[in-house]
Amino acid sequence: MKYFKSLILLLTLTFLTTSCFEDGDDIVVTASEINDFVWKGMNAFYLYKENIPNLANDRFSSNQDYADYLNSFSKPEDLFESLIYERETVDRFSWIVDDYIALEQLFSGITTSNGMEFKIFRFSSTDTDIYGFVTHVLPNSDAASKGVKRGDIFYGIDETQLTINNYVSLLSQKNYTINLGSYNDNNTPNDSNDDFITQSPQSTPLSKSQYTENPIFINSILDVAGTKIAYLMYNSFTGTEQFNAELNDTFGTFKNANATELVLDLRYNPGGSVNTAIMLSSLVTGQFDGDVFSTEQWNSELQQAFQNEDPELLINRFVNNNEGTPLNSLNLSRVYVLTTSSSASASELVINSLKPYIDVVQIGTTTTGKYQASTTLYDSPNFRRSGANPGHTYAMQPLIFKSLNANGVTDYFDGLSPETGNVLSESINNLGVLGDINEPLLAAAIAKITGTGRSINEKATSVDFIGDSKDLIPFSKGMYTNKKLPTGL
Repeated sequence: MKYFKSLILLLTLTFLTTSCFEDGDDIVVTASEINDFVWKGMNAFYLYKENIPNLANDRFSSNQDYADYLNSFSKPEDLFESLIYERETVDRFSWIVDDYIALEQLFSGITTSNGMEFKIFRFSSTDTDIYGFVTHVLPNSDAASKGVKRGDIFYGIDETQLTINNYVSLLSQKNYTINLGSYNDNNTPNDSNDDFITQSPQSTPLSKSQYTENPIFINSILDVAGTKIAYLMYNSFTGTEQFNAELNDTFGTFKNANATELVLDLRYNPGGSVNTAIMLSSLVTGQFDGDVFSTEQWNSELQQAFQNEDPELLINRFVNNNEGTPLNSLNLSRVYVLTTSSSASASELVINSLKPYIDVVQIGTTTTGKYQASTTLYDSPNFRRSGANPGHTYAMQPLIFKSLNANGVTDYFDGLSPETGNVLSESINNLGVLGDINEPLLAAAIAKITGTGRSINEKATSVDFIGDSKDLIPFSKGMYTNKKLPTGL
């Protein structure tokens, strides 16, 4: 297709070497060679290409001009970062990695973990001292074997107080000891402005190792006042065949139990596979097979390329099977979704894409605000894994399109918020037991389902949530796809 000739500069360059990288086979790769891959990949795919002058197709007047530009960056990471559009506000989620093997393992649910999942907070946005509390513990992990539990508070690592400046490095270590404390509300449970953490002499050593996390954390059938309520705490859209099959089987259990309501707990789900998001939404419903789930908006050149080849490539539709196996869909007209600020990307995609079709009752707090998707680009002629340059393991995960629901809703940068009356924060000193009918968020959903009249009484909290354990894992809050690309690219 002639259209694609202008998409990428196909240049044969003799590079002035500024830095070199060696792989395990002693293959020397120049920094400029990797930089060439970075620029060409971003030039072809980056969602915000039009906003970056250095990515313009006519940016360079000659091969030498292009070579000089590449050689002005000693590291591929520096070039990549220079091409990101408004890192702090618009594009918070594009990444480059020097080890795509680890990235691929992440997408398969494999990480290095001690099993302690947590959130980080401080009592005021001006405080330098910060604290952590355990949200949940992964089964068969080191933290589980050491007795770490939901609600545990820690103030330090290896006897060093956590601060806004050191917590990332301290918690990123393979081995560390958490110094425990307790939450003190100063006998004013309805006012968190005077709360503080009391340090204790207790501590727990933790060690990280390779861990495969099953995204289905809890699944159960709750029989409340004669109503069969399916409850699913789903913690990641891990797009593997095994976990997708398990998700379908879980809904089969819900269906066989004649569940008529569903509480979908995505409060700690950072996102993942677009295809799994489509599958989960199709399992919740089932009556919209073939209808538009979401559409995609790429950069203007790729958008036109898709339109020219086949506009259907820009549409994601509800499905009725998983790799040929029929879905155990519940055909619901309403779903209750539990969210927090840790609910991101594919979690938000499910909420936004279901809203045009069924009643989505969101309970909790506002989500992260990520409506863009990415894909892995490798240093190969077509940017795919096959034929990747054997001299290095760099790969990019740039944002490539944004998602719109069937009504065209997108750009929810500030997140998706529950309606007034459905806002409920997790209380650090009263988290409850996940999956228990008395756990505050689940109890609120059950009350709405059964019509018990129990209202949500939001208690304002002044603590400043900084982030969670997933933030320490690059690209853990991404939404990714293995999209079929236009022929000839």
